[in-house]
Amino acid sequence: MTALYPVFLKLDGLPVVVVGGGPVAASKLEGLLVAGARVTVVAPQIVDAIRAHESVTILETEFRPAHLHGARWVVAAATPDVNRDVAIAAAARGLFVNAVDEPANASAYLGGVVRRGEIEISISTGGTAPALAGLLREALDAILPHDLEKWSAVAAVARREWRRDGIVMAERRPMLMRALDRLYRPKAQVPS
Repeated sequence: MTALYPVFLKLDGLPVVVVGGGPVAASKLEGLLVAGARVTVVAPQIVDAIRAHESVTILETEFRPAHLHGARWVVAAATPDVNRDVAIAAAARGLFVNAVDEPANASAYLGGVVRRGEIEISISTGGTAPALAGLLREALDAILPHDLEKWSAVAAVARREWRRDGIVMAERRPMLMRALDRLYRPKAQVPS
């Protein structure tokens, strides 16, 4: 297995093509739409769960390489033969493609994701064991603090102050630990 380079994509306002019109393709839409992608779904048959998304452009037709024109990200969620054709067309255009549950046809893999506000943690098995990534996601979701949004807010304020004050990177982590610790200290009792 080749080592992977983990990355989070900014898809806001960018064109994304999903090839496939079934439940698997439908399951990919929510994350893409939350990220602000402009999604086009290409498939000869489209399930109602896809049609329910008014912001999705639907092309009810067989996949053709020209459907990838202008796309920035591609999801192949069709049959293995169609996914292979999508992978070939994407590679010819220099596009990364996530072929759902088909590592051989993918140049990018999606992991299990835990989200808490601005914080996102993604787990990947390199496409070899998606169910394991799901189990690990559930385990992390259960043990991570549910108030990570507060952590993110504290860290964002601290970062602005550190940049303003010229605090070097090596000093920031211990300072952040102290700032986060203050979130959990009992407030001092003020005599009435």
